[in-house]
Amino acid sequence: MKTSRLSQKSQVTIPKEVREVLGLEPGDVIVYELKNGVATLHRAGPLDIAFHASLSKILDEWDSPEDDEAFNDL
Repeated sequence: MKTSRLSQKSQVTIPKEVREVLGLEPGDVIVYELKNGVATLHRAGPLDIAFHASLSKILDEWDSPEDDEAFNDL
């Protein structure tokens, strides 16, 4: 098992062996998936990045003061 320590700025260093297995290089985007209290990570591929970018454009239309007020009590 490999471990990392969370810094005061909430940053972690991914151990070298994990970076090598995942093929991670500086500048790569990492995807975190959460399920039942467990987080897994993998290197984002071009489709992951493109999907996120297109989804972000759609969700921005709900980012207004009116939306914040409407959903504030949820």
